[in-house]
Amino acid sequence: MEPLASKYRPQNLDEYIGQEHLVGVGKPIRKFIESQNIPSMIFWGPPGTGKTTLASIISKKVNADFYKLSAVMSGKSHLTEIIKKAMKRQQAPSLDLKGEGDKTILFLDEIHRWNKSQQDALLPYVEKGVIILIGATTENPSFSLIPALLSRCRVFTFEKHNKEDVEKYIKLLVSKLNEEKVKIDIDEESIDFIAKASDGDLRTSANILESTMFAGDGEINKEILKKTVENFLQYESKGEDHYNIISAVHKSMRDSDPDASVYWVTRMLEAGDDPLYIARRLLRFASEDIGNADIQAVILANTVFETCQKLGRPECDVALIQLAIYLAKAPKSNEAYTASSQAKQDVKEYGSLPVPLHIRNAPTSLMKDLGYGKGYKYAHDYKDAKVDQEHMPDQLKKRKYTKN
Repeated sequence: MEPLASKYRPQNLDEYIGQEHLVGVGKPIRKFIESQNIPSMIFWGPPGTGKTTLASIISKKVNADFYKLSAVMSGKSHLTEIIKKAMKRQQAPSLDLKGEGDKTILFLDEIHRWNKSQQDALLPYVEKGVIILIGATTENPSFSLIPALLSRCRVFTFEKHNKEDVEKYIKLLVSKLNEEKVKIDIDEESIDFIAKASDGDLRTSANILESTMFAGDGEINKEILKKTVENFLQYESKGEDHYNIISAVHKSMRDSDPDASVYWVTRMLEAGDDPLYIARRLLRFASEDIGNADIQAVILANTVFETCQKLGRPECDVALIQLAIYLAKAPKSNEAYTASSQAKQDVKEYGSLPVPLHIRNAPTSLMKDLGYGKGYKYAHDYKDAKVDQEHMPDQLKKRKYTKN
């Protein structure tokens, strides 16, 4: 049986839900479609935000050959076949395509899966206009696409659907099912539940509806939904949202906001993230952003890491929350972090500078004759063990990495 999301995929812009900043009246992609002049584009956004659907709508509205590839299943051999057909079409366009028969659109889903060599193969044909590329990706194209290809494409960002968009989509699916005599009995509370659980992903909302539909024999209510939906938060543990959320954890704690820190850590835990990953990041934060301002922070962070190792989830969740609150409320100092960065820069710039002779060890007579240890002042011979002598190489005399 064909999945609901595929069976009832919108066929035109009037049925298309969301992304008004791209397809609304007067917006760029709508203008491209209306003018029949489509540039090479990259569609970047979370799953279920309509990237594939919009490419499909474009294929129906623009007089051009349309090919769809998945970067997971396809390689350069598939591209070569399409290029041959595209070049042949350019040389002998069909007369019934109103002058547009020389255009070929290639939709490449999950384009970030192609490696540099595969992406390089696209370059000459995109640049010469042999093909119009529409690439879809959930990954930041700045990192996942080669610069040469990125510079030849317009990048459009797809936003996560809001709750109202998802509710509209669910009602549309229910309406279409009822038209086909598939009886669906669903109340507003259940629609609201699905909208929240799908977290802006229309495909997920359709899958939840479909699964619950069969589980409840056409009747959908909150109790049945709770049994069907195991995870409300839909984000890939290695995807864009993962790194956005861990960034939110760091910045919330750095800005001494314990409530936001609790929320973002909980988001990661409820999404099934590895508690040891979270513990490692909090341990790093304790050193980088708190350091010697509160020496207990690193000790507690290390203890919580060990707690997570011993207990696992869900028992270790409270310990992680306890740590996040402590780190957010702790005094902050990045002195150790900046000192490390500055010292690394000096090491790179100056290389292996020699240790000053007077602080070198002199275990042999030869070393003493060469001046090793000569003039060294033993700190404990001075009041409070404080002695004024140079410890840096000559090129770095008086260099300061720490605050007085």
